[in-house]
Amino acid sequence: MKTHAIRIGEERRELPIIDVGGVSVALLNLLGDPALVEAAARELGEALPDDVEAFVTPEVKSVPLAHALSRNTGLPYVVIRKTEKPYMVDAIKRTVRSITTGRPQDLVLDGGDVTRLRGKRVAIVDDVVSTGGTLHGLVELLEEVGATVAATMVVFTEGDPRDDVISLGHLPLYPGSDASEA
Repeated sequence: MKTHAIRIGEERRELPIIDVGGVSVALLNLLGDPALVEAAARELGEALPDDVEAFVTPEVKSVPLAHALSRNTGLPYVVIRKTEKPYMVDAIKRTVRSITTGRPQDLVLDGGDVTRLRGKRVAIVDDVVSTGGTLHGLVELLEEVGATVAATMVVFTEGDPRDDVISLGHLPLYPGSDASEA
């Protein structure tokens, strides 16, 4: 299997290159890698704008990063779910398309979290932003509930370079579905 080397602080990893339907990506998975999460949280925390009052993250892979940023800064965080749960009251939804899922998926904010975000300046925290589909849906959802997106902070951008996010680096996209040529 081909890999792509990354470094965050002193942490080095070889990310597997996988096919996600017509394009191959270097797959960053923060789940179960506390050393990499902590390194990313330290570096992103240094770039955090002073006026941010809370973090917002989509589930699942970026939740440990939002948690570490919250612990390091003392700011709260809210998780936007990808499915509506029976315990949610007055949930607010957006449907988006992510490069890694290749199909529509929901972003769901529990109505109970709306008061935690309304009137706040928030930073969206995610692992990777590529096409921006999830990011766009998050921004719309947050604006609908009265939050202001003050920053978007990701570990890596992917694909076309972006200047609208704070990131620690950039990952290339590999053409075709044959990662062996990457």
